[in-house]
Amino acid sequence: MQAVRHVVCALSGGVDSAVAALLLRRRGYQVTGVFMKNWDSLDEHGVCTADKDCEDAYRVCQILDIPFHQVSYIKEYWNDVFRTVVKFGWTFVPAVEGVEDLSSGADAIATGHYARTSLEDEEVFQQKHIKRPEGLFRNRFEVRNAVKLLQAADSFKDQTFFLSQVSQDALRRTIFPLGGLTKQFVKKIAAENRLHHVLQKKESMGMCFVGKRNFEHFLLQYLQPRPGHFISIEDNKVLGTHKGWFLYTLGQRANIGGLREPWYVVEKDGVKGNVFVAPRKDHPALYRDLLRTSRVHWITEEPPAALVRDKMMECHFRFRHQMALVSCVLTLNQDGTVWVTAVQAVHALATGQFAVFYKGDECLGSGKIVRLGPSAYTLQKSQHRGGVTIKNLSDGPEDGPGLRPLP
Repeated sequence: MQAVRHVVCALSGGVDSAVAALLLRRRGYQVTGVFMKNWDSLDEHGVCTADKDCEDAYRVCQILDIPFHQVSYIKEYWNDVFRTVVKFGWTFVPAVEGVEDLSSGADAIATGHYARTSLEDEEVFQQKHIKRPEGLFRNRFEVRNAVKLLQAADSFKDQTFFLSQVSQDALRRTIFPLGGLTKQFVKKIAAENRLHHVLQKKESMGMCFVGKRNFEHFLLQYLQPRPGHFISIEDNKVLGTHKGWFLYTLGQRANIGGLREPWYVVEKDGVKGNVFVAPRKDHPALYRDLLRTSRVHWITEEPPAALVRDKMMECHFRFRHQMALVSCVLTLNQDGTVWVTAVQAVHALATGQFAVFYKGDECLGSGKIVRLGPSAYTLQKSQHRGGVTIKNLSDGPEDGPGLRPLP
């Protein structure tokens, strides 16, 4: 197989992508640095740091003596796109004119993400959702052998959770130069190679195009308020009002005015617009051991042979970045969806999040959580009444594992 020579490296202006570019250049690749500006910071009163990040990325390219390019998403375009994204729960970033032309001669795309592949020197891009269906960076290679996505050596920095929807074609053209390194060692490399200007920058924990701001106020710039009530899950008492159920996720503090004790979101009614809350963060209404996903995107096998053969498979999953892996059993449905039965009840599962599956170090893929089983609180009340579990979250004849009459 012909060796990869020309690599486009996505530069964020931070230390990780800077060191990724450095390592690739040392390995003999022809590297081009690209900075992607996702917001017009001139209208944000200095909140977004995109301009400073672009300057830092440009300086990295100067130090490494590699070409630099900048591409921009315009804010006006995002105004329309973001309304659709939030309304339908999509994860989408539009393609940028000029990027395909820039990458047309590239053999691979490099990223500062901490992840590894099973074939480190294969043509290897980043996330599925920053490309159009036909591909932001068009794949010009035939897929012959499946490439596995593996967790990074630095478990704290591992980003396979965010890469779990990557396509096999895209994965084969992506290089993760930092996958086998720890963050401490990456900083050491930066310090030894005149990259001090990115060494002390804070970790990027949010979305650049949103910036640091009140997220509720930000969303309400794009969505009409839909007032509703905060209702106690225990006695159905109305405790206050809110501006929209879509502003809350399960497990977060509700911040209800006039109440001295904290209450937490445990359920949402999108039809009536009510948000149900409980008085403790560890309330049993926040614990569930059963969920159903949409059709799962499997990275290597579609689906894994063991799951096809036995219709069930033991593995681990997480639904938030950096949360501890949870032991579970997958049950395969005919439509490619799966039921996930956790060995122990899990805190704050929520629809719309992704369940990401792992077997050892390998990230198998992921599916969006579309249904939840009954909470521990619902089961406790049902047992107390001597009834049966509530099956209002099941889908058709496949009620799923564990939804049976209680003894």
